[in-house]
This record gives sequence, C-alpha cells and structure tokens, in this order.
Amino acid sequence: MKILVVNCGSSSIKYQVFNMTDESVLAKGLVDRVGIPGTVLKHEPTGKDEVVIKKDLPDHTEGMKLVLEVLVNKEYGVIADMTEIGAVGHRVVHGGEGFAKSTIIDGKVKQVIRECFDIAPLHNPPNLMGIEACQELMPSVPHVAVFDTAFHQTMKPEYFMYALPYDVYRDYKVRRYGFHGTSHFYVSHRAAEMMGKPFEECKIITLHLGNGGSMAAIKDGRVVDTSMGFTPLEGLVMGTRSGDVDPAIVFFLMDKLNMNSDEANSYFNKKSGMLGLSGVSNDLRDIMEAAKSGNERAQLALDVYHNRIKSYIGSYIAELNGCDCIVFTAGVGENGIENREAICKDLDSLGIIMDNEKNKVRGKEVDVSAADSKVRIFIIPTNEELVIARDTFGLAK
Repeated sequence: MKILVVNCGSSSIKYQVFNMTDESVLAKGLVDRVGIPGTVLKHEPTGKDEVVIKKDLPDHTEGMKLVLEVLVNKEYGVIADMTEIGAVGHRVVHGGEGFAKSTIIDGKVKQVIRECFDIAPLHNPPNLMGIEACQELMPSVPHVAVFDTAFHQTMKPEYFMYALPYDVYRDYKVRRYGFHGTSHFYVSHRAAEMMGKPFEECKIITLHLGNGGSMAAIKDGRVVDTSMGFTPLEGLVMGTRSGDVDPAIVFFLMDKLNMNSDEANSYFNKKSGMLGLSGVSNDLRDIMEAAKSGNERAQLALDVYHNRIKSYIGSYIAELNGCDCIVFTAGVGENGIENREAICKDLDSLGIIMDNEKNKVRGKEVDVSAADSKVRIFIIPTNEELVIARDTFGLAK
C-alpha cells in the first residue's frame, strides 16, 4: 500500500508519499505561500531532479489538486494514478483530551479538531482545511488524524493539572497537553531498540530541540511528564517563545507596554525567547556566531537556553527515579554539536558523561556517551512523517 502524508500550515502544504512495503519515500514536497501571491511547489521525487512549479493557488483545495497532479505526472510523478494511494495520513497539532492515539477521521473527529481551535489557533484551522481539501479530492480512501498531543495523554493528573480553580479544567479543559508527540514517540522507541531493551522497561528523556522545543520524560512505555503545556508556549526557551515565566510578568508588561491580550500573546510567542534575549536572531546558528564575536547578549541567551534544558533534565531524572538514556533530536538536537556539549557539561553527578569526540557529528544516528557514562546519550534524527505513515497504514488495513 502507498500512503500519502499531509501536513498543512496556514499557508503551506508539506507532503510525502511512502511505499509501505519497505517504508521507502517515493517523493516529498512543499507548497509554499498558499493563498498568497507567489505560490511555489517544490517536488522532490526520489532518484530524480527537483521540480519547481510557480502558480498562484487561492486555497488548500487548489494546492492539493496541484500536488495530486504532480504525483501522477508521467515525467516526474511517482504513481500511475490516484488509485495507488490507499490512505491519507494528516498531522493534527491538537486533539485535546479526546485522543490518546491516531484515529480514522469522521464527523466527530473533525468536530473535536474544531473545538480545539481556541487553544491551537495557528495550527488546528489549517490542519482541518487540509483534511477537508483532501477528503473532497479523495473521498473513497480512509483519512487518518495523527495528533501531536496523543502520545502525552498517558500523563497522570498530578502532572497535567495546573494549580488553578478546578472549574477552569472542568469547563474549559485548561491543563497541560504537550506537543511534538510524534517526534518523542519515534525517537524514544528507536532509543529502546538501540539499547536492546523493551520500550515498556525503559526510562528515557527525549529532547526535541528546534526553533520550537520540548522535552519528555518516559517511563515503562508511558509519558510521565513533558515541558510544553496548555499551549506550545510553556517550557524551554525557544526561538521566539519565552518558555516558562512568572505569570505576573504578563500582567505587569501589559500595563507597562499598554498591550491588549492579542498583543501580549504575540509578545511572548513571537518576540521573546532567543530572539528577545539576544537581539540578534531566533536562529541559534546566528546567535552562536555573534557570541563568538564577543556579543554578550548573544552569549547570555545561549547560557539561559542551555541552563533551562539542564534544569529539566535534573527534574525528569528525579521524576523517573533514574534514567537509561537521553535523546537529542530535531534541528538543533541533531546538528548542534556545541549545544549538545554545553547541555551535557557538568552532569556527571547524574551519570551523564558525553564523549566530545563522538559528539562531533551532524544528523546521524549515534551513541555519543562516554565509556564510563551510566546514562546513554543518543542522537536520533526524528521521522514524524514515518510515524504518521505507519499509524495510517495500520488503521487503513
């Protein structure tokens, strides 16, 4: 069976086509600037040259039409016709409390996705647009929703509840949900395989570090805790997100800077984090270059970034009562040699000792722990699309 994996943003469509016989990728691509002048489709068929098509597309339905046309194109397509696609898997950021695993999409599932619009306004609406566009164009195949929040739904109430009046949880479902679930799922399972242990017997800390970042503590096959909360704003210092702050700071700055709630939301989500601290960029590569050139604010931003991650590692080891391995993944986690080294520095009392020579790699699956490290340290490139394809394949069968 061949599976089409779709990830729709507000103005983009990412896609991959998998042959599930051997889980090979037949093609992948991106439609950028959907609904905006200057739309571009970049299509990468495996073993062939990249194809670039410039064509303004008013909405996601038209964007998906172009994707499907490209997939069956005689010159650079990868399937003879659409009947070869057995199912479509959709990334959906927020599934609320309703879904602890992936599910076939029906009217009730779409209603839950709509109900989460308020708490995932940047992600769930375009996710649903992509689902409905694909269903319109491919009505005869199963469509599957794979939720970023699902993997974290094993957390117990003492970990996901906030110390707020209970009414806000009962009435509005204000609680910690966690995100990047497909990534944490993939790399934690792969780490168990690399250790040669059953996943259900492992204590694992996963670090998904990119422009957005989150961590998860996983014990006996269940997520115990994760750093992101009600929204992706909580937790680690990120590219433009503040991560953990004293809630009173929000009200203080709203008053001092004369901000309304929308402006405050933008301030903490888009103007803070590494960008706000450094004044240089939200990209760690730019910040590291500035720090090497003597920029003190850039160095401060890096120190805050690394220290926040260290504090979560210590907290999670306490929650797990030990740790078998920690896993670095995503853009910074897979490629940030100096960042990984800084994070693991001076953690030897916790049994975490990195071999700095082994660590000099980018984007490879490798064990970089020292011979005397009690905790294994892995770099594992994430593969969220494969998780979506596997779940979709399993449900479609």
